[in-house]
Parts: sequence; structure tokens; C-alpha cells
Amino acid sequence: MSDRVETAEIERSERAKVEGWRLHVLMEAGYPLPLAERLAGSEADLHRAVELVAQGCEPQTAAEILL
Repeated sequence: MSDRVETAEIERSERAKVEGWRLHVLMEAGYPLPLAERLAGSEADLHRAVELVAQGCEPQTAAEILL
């Protein structure tokens, strides 16, 4: 396997781990699965996403703000 292919696979694997962790954090914060998946795969600020819901913002509204 070439170094380029190995590097791409490692990057995909790491990205998947990060997205999985983000998904877990978002669901723990109260986001329903579909919204959590969209946010986890985006560049949305995770800390802000959690803060918005903790401050009483509905998850749907928070996602609209962040996406």
C-alpha cells in the first residue's frame, strides 16, 4: 500500500473518530440524532452548540443558528 493511500485512510479514520465523539457530546446535550449527525459532520462550534441548548435554546433553533 502506498504512503498516500495509508495517509488518506488514517485521516478518514481520525475524522470518523472525531465525528463520533462530537455526535456523542451533542446527543448528551439533548440534540436528536438527525440534528446531532448534521452538526457532528459540520464545522459548527461544538462548545457553542452545547451552550445554546444548555441556555434553553431548542436544538432545532440552535442547529439553524450554527449551520
